[in-house]
Amino acid sequence: MPKPLVLSERRGAVALLTLNRPDKLNAINVPLIEALDAALDAALADDAVRAIVVAGAGRAFSAGFDLDMGMGDGTPDPAQVRRALENDFRIILRFWDAPKPTIAAVHGYCLGSALELALACDLTVASEDCRFGEPEVKFGSGIVALLLPWLAGPKAAKYLLLTGDDRVSAAEAQAMGLVNRVVPAAALLDEAIALAARIAANDAQAVRLTKLAINRSLDIGGMRQALLAALETDVFIETHETAESREFNEIVKRDGAKAAIAWRAGRTG
Repeated sequence: MPKPLVLSERRGAVALLTLNRPDKLNAINVPLIEALDAALDAALADDAVRAIVVAGAGRAFSAGFDLDMGMGDGTPDPAQVRRALENDFRIILRFWDAPKPTIAAVHGYCLGSALELALACDLTVASEDCRFGEPEVKFGSGIVALLLPWLAGPKAAKYLLLTGDDRVSAAEAQAMGLVNRVVPAAALLDEAIALAARIAANDAQAVRLTKLAINRSLDIGGMRQALLAALETDVFIETHETAESREFNEIVKRDGAKAAIAWRAGRTG
C-alpha cells in the first residue's frame, strides 16, 4: 500500500496534520494537495476538533510547491499553469479561511509557497534550526499568495522576495513578524500542540468569530483583492518567457539548477 501523503491524528481537541513526503522535503504536489484537502475536510467536520496543527515529517516542514505544469516540450501551457497556480493559491487560503484556528509547526526548511502556507496559518511556531525564504526570483518565478507585505510589512517583504534569500534564521523570521515562537527542535511539536490546546480550551464561538473579525479587517483593507491581483502577476511571470528566462531554463535542463543560478550570478557580479 502506498504511504499516506498526509498523516492525521488527534491529540485531545487538536488535529495534527503532518505532510508526509519526506524524501522530497515535503514538496507539495497535486496528490499531496488532494490529501491535505481531505485531511482538512475531516478536521473541520469533526466537532471534537477545536484547533488544527500542520507539521512536516522528516528533515523539513516543506521546501515549497513541486509544480508539474506539463512543460514536457519546454513550453508552458498557460491554461495548465493557471490551473496549477490557482490550486496552490486555494490550498494556502484554506488555512487562512478555516473557521477553526490553524497553527504551523515548522522545522528544517520553510521555503517558497510553504512559507506562504505557514503565514496563512493563524500562528506559527518554529524550531531554532528552521530556515526561511522565498527564492522564487532566483528561478524566474513569481509568488503564489502574496501575504508577506500584509503580515510583515513592505520592507521585510521586499527584502525576502527581491533578494530570494533562503537562509533566513528562525530568530530573524520572528523579528520580521513571520513567527510567533522559536523553540528547540526537540520541543517543536509539543509546543505547537500545547499552544493549540490553549486556544482550544477557549470558547469555540468566540475564537471563531474573533479570527473572522481579524481576517475581515485585512479584507476591508483590500488584502483579498490584492492577493488575487498578485496571483495574476504570478501567472504572467510563469507563462511569458524572456531571453534571460529562456537561457536560464536551457541551462537548468542541460546542467541543473545550481549551474543556472551560478550563470545568473556571473552575469551581474
